[in-house]
Amino acid sequence: MNRSSLTRFAWLSIAAAILTIGLKATAYKLTGSVGLLSDALESFVNLAGALMALAMLTIAARPADEDHLFGHSKAEYFSSGFEGMLIFVAAVSIVITAVQRLITPKPLEQVGIGIAVSIVASFVNLAVALVLRRAGKQYGSITLQADSQHLMTDVWTSAGVLVGVGAVALTGWERLDPIVALVVAGNIIWSGFRIVRSSVSGLMDTALPVEEQNILQKVLDQYLQTGVQYHALLTRQSGARRFISLHVLVPGKWTVQRGHKLLERIEADIRHALPTATVFTHLESLNDPASWDDLTLDRGEESPVDTPKNGPTTV
Repeated sequence: MNRSSLTRFAWLSIAAAILTIGLKATAYKLTGSVGLLSDALESFVNLAGALMALAMLTIAARPADEDHLFGHSKAEYFSSGFEGMLIFVAAVSIVITAVQRLITPKPLEQVGIGIAVSIVASFVNLAVALVLRRAGKQYGSITLQADSQHLMTDVWTSAGVLVGVGAVALTGWERLDPIVALVVAGNIIWSGFRIVRSSVSGLMDTALPVEEQNILQKVLDQYLQTGVQYHALLTRQSGARRFISLHVLVPGKWTVQRGHKLLERIEADIRHALPTATVFTHLESLNDPASWDDLTLDRGEESPVDTPKNGPTTV
């Protein structure tokens, strides 16, 4: 799939954010609820995040060039990180407003209409979040996954706010509204932390998830045959792209052609099992002592973790 077409999902998120801002702002104006105000403020964060997502998806879709030989896919991490930071800003704004209202409570007005309007906004966010989550998983886009996660947080936030506003209307305890807003702020902070953590992990070249490493292991296990080994298996995730490298050791008497055919089969099977994977293989001789000097990132150094996937393995 052409990665540039993913921007249509960002435009969908932008449209949903604009619509929900209008609906939630209306609900706040009708009721005066600081809880509903906190909900409306988060929709502004959704809009800013969606605009950033649009920009980064556009950049990530650019083909490799002389300055970016591995492509631009890591741009998506900037989007998710930016959205996570915006969530923190929104949470601080909610806390400040909620504390002020906690000190000086105010009665709510037109609660029924306000709740109805907010429910409509929540359903809009829910529908868009589900679309983005499915697209994010299908196309391996951390930007769409982060946007989906944020919108789902908004949905749960709205549900909590609506419960709080309804409770105020039933009990008449006005301070319950800002208390709910503070709880909402805490939930938003947790969501922002998870999004930022995911973004930082990607920028730090984190290894592929365990489930994908297991898939990779199964592919390599299919090539079990006497006298052939592999080591120095390294993986990393870069946006939607996966990078995998390993050294395959064959008997020294093998011809280059025979070893090359083996590597071609291994690479093809890995790419089939893990789409968007860029695979680097290095052919080495089992009979050359130098083949055992490059098990790690820096040649000749001892591996900090001695595991089967780092050490020589029969293939």
